[in-house]
Amino acid sequence: MTPAGEPEHLKSFIQKMEAEGLSPIVVDTFTYYYKQVVAGETGLIYDRDITCVGPNDIDHMADLVKYAEAGKKVFENAVKIILNGGLGTTMGLTHAKSLIEVKPCKTFLEIILRQTQHHRMKLAFMNSFNTHKDTLAALASYNLAVTPMVFVQHKFPKILKKNLAPAICSDDPELEWNPPGHGDVYTALYTSGTLQALLDQGVRYAFIANSDNLGATVDPSLLGYFSKHNLPFMMEVAERTPADLKGGHIARHNNSRLVLRESAQCPKGELEAFIDIDCYRFFNTNNIWINLEFLLRLIQDKKTVRLPMILNPKTLDPRDENSPPVFQLETAMGSAISLFEGARAVKVPKTRFFPVKTCNDLMMLRSDRFIFADDKKLILNPECCSDFIRIQLDPSFYGRLDLFDQRFKDGVPSLKDCASLTIRGDVRFEKGVTIKGRVAIENNQPFQAVIKQGSIIDKHVVLGN
Repeated sequence: MTPAGEPEHLKSFIQKMEAEGLSPIVVDTFTYYYKQVVAGETGLIYDRDITCVGPNDIDHMADLVKYAEAGKKVFENAVKIILNGGLGTTMGLTHAKSLIEVKPCKTFLEIILRQTQHHRMKLAFMNSFNTHKDTLAALASYNLAVTPMVFVQHKFPKILKKNLAPAICSDDPELEWNPPGHGDVYTALYTSGTLQALLDQGVRYAFIANSDNLGATVDPSLLGYFSKHNLPFMMEVAERTPADLKGGHIARHNNSRLVLRESAQCPKGELEAFIDIDCYRFFNTNNIWINLEFLLRLIQDKKTVRLPMILNPKTLDPRDENSPPVFQLETAMGSAISLFEGARAVKVPKTRFFPVKTCNDLMMLRSDRFIFADDKKLILNPECCSDFIRIQLDPSFYGRLDLFDQRFKDGVPSLKDCASLTIRGDVRFEKGVTIKGRVAIENNQPFQAVIKQGSIIDKHVVLGN
């Protein structure tokens, strides 16, 4: 600490953020978290401070159909806010993930536009400093009767792990900054003027979702339930399975409020408890509803939105594990559930949650397992033999989108009758291939194998023996 009692490097951080033109509320928010880091805070949430949430402790979407008519009446008072800051780096992309083609000639962005136009709703995008230009260019290319609102997520300076000083990268100054997590959406709404602009237009209810989750549509029964009960905040949760162990789960804090605990907030010694799906039964889908009037009052009263901190250890250059270790200060949007008295969680079916994080997920979405319903919603094909299949593609040949597209140049196979699919080695698929049942395809040859047009594969196939 300095003689004045402030952390040694705090002044340098403040000067750096002010020079970048960041709002005072953003500087104050970073300062609050940075002081926690210097004081040794970790942002961890311990089992001793929380209890499990049972199936009878929250409402279920299936029981809310009676609110649908009420929801339809307030569509004009609602906005869908899309978190559009992701670059899709895990898929080898350097542009906004929302610009990936999901169905023939239809990107995530185009599908979202069609869905909101169908309901005649307002739409807003929160971009990051990495995706803003891409998104603006894409929106300008469409002949839109009403242009969506757009605002930009803030950024925080990275913190050197060795001495908690500002990270410096003279070769690429952009690497000195990190997005502060989607929890920044509340502050960014306020500082951009978007929050007040929406309220001035009579908008009271916001539904916030990720751009890569096309299951996240504005359901009238959920909107009606949210508006009729005048709730400040509502989180959609789904039942956890062994495949959902990494996602954040909800619990009830000893102060009686609901809380969200992300995996990064779980102490290492309690990871076994974290993955106990019999206790922590529900995970956060990152589909969030918030009453904008309540949000404005919270910000005006507190002068900021102080969410539980996530201290994320990284390297300065995420592509170079030998670059200096840093901390990234982040927050999760769903953790705001603990800030609002009367906040609720609602159990929803997993059909409202199918995000695309890898090319495995993209293959499923591009296939005939998913079709468009009359309301422009992308739904699971009723002809599918199962609600879920596991796809494992060889990352060496399908991990990046360009590699994936090369091997499915004529479209992905039919998967509606598939139970699971594993591909090992380099395999290219021609048009009209059908996969049925549980299938593994393995190419042991040092060159690419080809599955011929119209092939039907219903058993394990080894190529090259």
